[in-house]
Amino acid sequence: MKFLSYVLIGLQVISCVDNKKITSEPEQAAIVESSVESKSNDDLIAELRSGIMVYNFEGLDRALLQKNNDTTYVVNFWATWCKPCVKEMPYFEKVGAEYAKDKVKVVFVSLDFPDRLEPLVVPFIEKNKIRSEVVLLDDADANSWIPKVSDEWQGAIPATLMFNNKKRAFFERSFTFEELEKEVQSIL
Repeated sequence: MKFLSYVLIGLQVISCVDNKKITSEPEQAAIVESSVESKSNDDLIAELRSGIMVYNFEGLDRALLQKNNDTTYVVNFWATWCKPCVKEMPYFEKVGAEYAKDKVKVVFVSLDFPDRLEPLVVPFIEKNKIRSEVVLLDDADANSWIPKVSDEWQGAIPATLMFNNKKRAFFERSFTFEELEKEVQSIL
């Protein structure tokens, strides 16, 4: 029994040693450091895994969805298993590249299961040469966070939130390049 107690204490000490996560984004670093204080994965706000930021909804909301600056954000909710999502991704990439000078930033929010990050999401990003920021949302309580993204969202993907400090628009559908470009232009 004493041996088991020592093993458990040792495991707790070892698991607490590497609590500092490093990220190149200062605002993400602050969120990551605040996640260190969390006691369980359910409370985890953000964590860097395989080069991808993984957020619960609170972390995603703080880090991205509540931005109020001179940038226009195009946030696309997608998954590797969603064919319409995958089909439209090149259009988002093209908009991100063509409108970068207008301070348009495309962010892909993967809704894949967290255990699919390394075997599916990371290889998908590499294979498709995705240049826009990709994050993963690890929050199983979709009934709670979906209406916080938009009251209009019924939960289907692809779904896209576009916003800047003046306008906010939500779309629960897929886009052609021309449709996406038109919507981005209307919010600029």
